[in-house]
Amino acid sequence: QVAVARDAKPTDIVQPGHIFPLMAQEGGVLHRAGHTEAGCDLSRLAGLEPAAVIVEIMNEDGSMARLPQLVEVAKKFNLKLVSIEDLVAYRMQHDSLIVKKEDFEIETRFGTFRLRAYQQTTNKQIHIALTKGTWNLGEPILTRINSTQVNNDLLGTLTNNAEKQLDDIFKIINEEGQGAVIFINQDMQSINLLSRISELKSLQLKGEMKAPKIVIDSKDFGIGAQILHDIDISKIRLISNTEHTKRVGMIGYGLEIKEYVRY
Repeated sequence: QVAVARDAKPTDIVQPGHIFPLMAQEGGVLHRAGHTEAGCDLSRLAGLEPAAVIVEIMNEDGSMARLPQLVEVAKKFNLKLVSIEDLVAYRMQHDSLIVKKEDFEIETRFGTFRLRAYQQTTNKQIHIALTKGTWNLGEPILTRINSTQVNNDLLGTLTNNAEKQLDDIFKIINEEGQGAVIFINQDMQSINLLSRISELKSLQLKGEMKAPKIVIDSKDFGIGAQILHDIDISKIRLISNTEHTKRVGMIGYGLEIKEYVRY
């Protein structure tokens, strides 16, 4: 109670102590599908201070208990049980962290794509979805949520500069005739990005191709999942060159990876 008080100060707590403070991402499980965010979300949804105490339940052999073991613990002690995926699914039905700000076609060196720009409500960052072709909801679609650092001018890359990784990704999508590439922006300095995208739209309408500056960095799966939901993608043929890993909350986000496509 002392640690989570609104007026808490570092001097209120004995340090070092045996309880480690964690900070949840703003936006909760819709931003990051983690236990820290889940604990705070549950408290907030109950009308309480968005704070929680998290404990690790261990098996008899000292290993971390997973959901099947936790189900047995819940039965034994008559405890309520909710998974992060359940919480994500609930919040997906009631909340959103993105607002679509722009939607237009852009001519790139890879061909014509539809550009949609989304503003994240928790920090005003702008994220971009580039799509080619059309599809029905439930159809498995080639998808890439950009996970590598692209520190150069992305719009310049799309129009004239060489970038092998993007070359390979867009080649796969062009051969298929449909697909989506999501760029998640975590650059806090990109406050004017939306105006730059609007400028690009205006330049295209005038027939003048000129790329304003834009910086895109690493992925955030929670935001990317909401963008995929907005562009009617639920089944994914994931374009990836890394090891296959299960993402927490995938079912809750209403997404399913049907295939991994190497590039």
